[in-house]
Amino acid sequence: MECPSTSKVNIGLKVLNQRNDGYHNIYTVFQELDFGDSITIEKTDSGCTIKSNVDWIPIDESNICHKAYSTIKIKYPGLGGVEIHIEKNVPIGSGLGGGSANAAAVLKGINELYGLGLSNSELENIGASAGADVPFFIRGRTQLGEGIGDKLTLLPSHIQGAYLLVIPDVSISTPWAYSELINKLNSEELMPNFIGFFSGDYASLEIFENDFERIVIPAYPEIGAIKQKLLELGARFASLSGSGSTVYGIFDEDASAKEAELFFRPTHQTILANPT
Repeated sequence: MECPSTSKVNIGLKVLNQRNDGYHNIYTVFQELDFGDSITIEKTDSGCTIKSNVDWIPIDESNICHKAYSTIKIKYPGLGGVEIHIEKNVPIGSGLGGGSANAAAVLKGINELYGLGLSNSELENIGASAGADVPFFIRGRTQLGEGIGDKLTLLPSHIQGAYLLVIPDVSISTPWAYSELINKLNSEELMPNFIGFFSGDYASLEIFENDFERIVIPAYPEIGAIKQKLLELGARFASLSGSGSTVYGIFDEDASAKEAELFFRPTHQTILANPT
């Protein structure tokens, strides 16, 4: 069975506070993109076997797809096995949610392959045990994310445009980013109303700030330079996705996005995508 696996960007990201469990409460808009990996699963007698076209993802129990299988098997102890083949296109450590999307694709695939009849809400609850971003990819599209990203509200529309993703050869540690950011949080800062934008209360995308830019751009000036260049090349909005390293620009016209891609392509990995 072919199982679509997509990707996402964060449009705006506020980090609110650190929880007792070590995670952080966030406030963000997840936007699903039509760019992603290719997942194929098939039935086997027992267990979970993972194969891939790349050698940089684990194929043992530490793989998030294996965790997804193990989590659903707790609910259905008599569940048969699966062989999962992951054709990777989404770069590792890019902040695009490739691994989480893989896990969600596997959960939905197993649900259909074995006729379990689980609802999207049930799949989201199972997915949360595999990873914080997994629940979003069960429904995808455009959703407000709260809590650790697992409290989700489907939004009525998306931010239209051509999305150009620019991925520099920079690896940003998410634990480092959170540890640095936690010292710069201002508890008295007013919360932006992200939902208000989709209700027509705001016309400008300026409200969608990413808190991680405060610490990532000073530490990695190349990130700031990419963001500034995207705006100079005509993007109506540009931002870091998650804690990075992907920077994306939203363009009104496909032609403008393609022209900007030509600028970045010689020195950076680039991806043109559309919101779903």
